Amino acid sequence: MTVDGSTKTLSAARELQRKAHRIIPGGAHTYSKGDDQFPECAPPFIARGKGCHAWDLDGNEFIEYGMGLRSVTLGHAYEPVVEAAYKQMQLGANFTRPASIEVEAAAKFLSIIEGAEMVKFAKNGSDVTTAAVKLARAYTGRDMIAICGDHPFFSTDDWFIGATEMNAGIPSILTDLTLKFHYNDLASLRELFDRHPKKIACVVLEAEASVQPQPGYLQQAKDLCEQNGAVLIFDEMITGFRWHLGGAQKFHGVVPHLSTFGKGLGNGFAISALAGRSEIMRLGGLDHNHPRVFLLSTTHGAETHALAAAIETLRIYQELDVVSFLWRQGEHLKNLVQQSISENRLEGFFEVIGRPCNLVFATLDQNQHRSQPFRTLFMQELIRRGVIAPSFVVSFSHSDEDIERTGDIVHEALVVYRKALDEGAEKYLNGRPVKPVDRKFN
Repeated sequence: MTVDGSTKTLSAARELQRKAHRIIPGGAHTYSKGDDQFPECAPPFIARGKGCHAWDLDGNEFIEYGMGLRSVTLGHAYEPVVEAAYKQMQLGANFTRPASIEVEAAAKFLSIIEGAEMVKFAKNGSDVTTAAVKLARAYTGRDMIAICGDHPFFSTDDWFIGATEMNAGIPSILTDLTLKFHYNDLASLRELFDRHPKKIACVVLEAEASVQPQPGYLQQAKDLCEQNGAVLIFDEMITGFRWHLGGAQKFHGVVPHLSTFGKGLGNGFAISALAGRSEIMRLGGLDHNHPRVFLLSTTHGAETHALAAAIETLRIYQELDVVSFLWRQGEHLKNLVQQSISENRLEGFFEVIGRPCNLVFATLDQNQHRSQPFRTLFMQELIRRGVIAPSFVVSFSHSDEDIERTGDIVHEALVVYRKALDEGAEKYLNGRPVKPVDRKFN
């Protein structure tokens, strides 16, 4: 229902959606926010958010999960962070020389990420992860990169995208330099080192995604890198400030040579970080006699209000024990969903995966195969009842009431899911199914 009880604003939103596709490739500036990622009943646009609630252009209210691709860890428009950014913004956003807040932010960050000795800030995760790869190549004098093929995304840059299905426009001379290994399979990584001796500059992986590392795996991977003269890089975009305040590296007790952070670092403000051992990081600086590395030099990399937002966000994480809250609320939601799975006889057809602080769901069809139509159906039924959930990732603003309400809505959606398994998804699904982002053709 719209604010005034009519379809006028809905029609306006659909027209704006059509305009977006005329002037923006894909209709959105982030692929995972695109129309092909959501059911046709999804609100075309979000107008505003507060806490874990979001409102569309029609005034419809939703409980939101995923929260800006996991970047809004505290909540939308979280007042202390907004106020810190606003105060700094009034002093100026960008200058000809460094601002003192750059040093303050770096010191704050390094006081939390114990294994890091130097840090450099940028605006997004792709930039800092690509910078880490460049630094590793300069440090080792090697060209090849080994990436975990089981982890979905590391960067928008050619060294990674060239290794995906969506690799149009990237020369094979670049894609041939990127190799893949499997997570929790040390032999697959060792085989790459054996097949390409003294050619691999770095190994890039998430310390943990939806699958937990086997005991000793991460340390063994680090040992293998050091034995072969390669740099170990942890992508902590998701795990940072969610698994543990000090990142997954602290959670698992394995310190990489370099690591990259973003998303939750600024509670939605654009800021990311490359951090690591000074002997490697300093190649991007002035105090060495090696060839200079053009590491990170971006016009807006040290935007002062984003740094202020990051400092305040980190302070709140520390003082309010945000990470423990994320685990607790995620566990609460997981228990409710698991109960509904059992009541609807959906074991093997609908799964909740991952740590409580970063829950995702898997949808399977009658043959227990991963299914985009059933994913679409489930999201469709959630949206109809007031929940937007491409995942079950919680924030610091998800109250017990929000979790309980979500549990009720998930149960209602899974009742429909059960019927669709018995009678066919096409009977209940309105419109086309969603598609994976990483695909060769539209």
